[in-house]
Amino acid sequence: MTKHGYDSLRDFIDRLENEGRLIRVTEPVSTELEMTEIQTRLIAEGGPAVLFENVVGSDMPVLVNLFGTVERVAWGMGREPDQLREVGETLAFLRQPEPPGGWREALDMLPLLKTVMSMKPKATKNAPCQEVVLTGDDVDLGKLPVQTCWPGEPAPLITWPLVVTQGPEADKQGGDKRDTPNLGIYRMQVTGKNTTLMRWLKHRGGAQQFARWKEVSDEPMPLAAVIGVDPGTILAAVTPVPDTLSEYQFAGLLRGEKVSLVDCKTVPLQVPATAEIVLEGHVSLSDTADEGPYGDHTGFYNSVEPFPVFTVSAITMRKDPIYLSTYTGRPPDEPSVLGEALNE
Repeated sequence: MTKHGYDSLRDFIDRLENEGRLIRVTEPVSTELEMTEIQTRLIAEGGPAVLFENVVGSDMPVLVNLFGTVERVAWGMGREPDQLREVGETLAFLRQPEPPGGWREALDMLPLLKTVMSMKPKATKNAPCQEVVLTGDDVDLGKLPVQTCWPGEPAPLITWPLVVTQGPEADKQGGDKRDTPNLGIYRMQVTGKNTTLMRWLKHRGGAQQFARWKEVSDEPMPLAAVIGVDPGTILAAVTPVPDTLSEYQFAGLLRGEKVSLVDCKTVPLQVPATAEIVLEGHVSLSDTADEGPYGDHTGFYNSVEPFPVFTVSAITMRKDPIYLSTYTGRPPDEPSVLGEALNE
């Protein structure tokens, strides 16, 4: 299969910059409300992705509005906008419980199935995401340029984390397929130097694995939150991939190349090797705290609800990491643009 995706977020940034779809801002910009204000204007105008290189109080650049147009979503999938329907047809086929239209059609689909099966991720030990490893007292989420999006919100919010979980049956012979590694995007309220809340709604994959974990274990559940990775893997995490297929496999299908994974330093999980920043840790089975209120796509603030506490045991990252961020608000916002693109 021909490679048509990107190995890392940086590869995609290069493409966008070369095509005039990304600009760099060297003026000082604050993560507190100011970035959201700029993003809302940009996305309303179909504007470019932006790399803020001079972030007040941080030496990390912040990338926003990455998927602010359907064109950039398609490019992130290694496609053009008029090819998104083909991706949808592939997904529709993969979601069917049995071959449609008789054996001839099933045979026609064999090459696709073979490709999907061959896209299981590969392990590597050479990982840019572990050039810097912070543990113990060195773990400090305050060093990350986390956005505060709307007035009156209780704390900064990590908005684009790719959350990696694995359920309790994954490693057992003939284990539950739903417990293989799951990727989801769940917002994370920063509550301390090494703690956040994990806002996963009950029907989402990570929350369902957490519920199964609690049934069989007294130990907190391992979790890794990946910030900034190749666009194919991000988009696989927001696409309704069938339960029998891992998001990593679908990302491989989008990219035309297997995703490289590396073992985490402090938890028994694997994460994309070319990621920018990884937060490793455990979700408490019993400790919860009130999350919110945060601005939502309704144009109002969410109600306050309890969610589990995530304690960070390590932050690993590149030597010069890029922090990926977004906001949620009344459409248009990035989730609504993604929805428009995925409707195809």
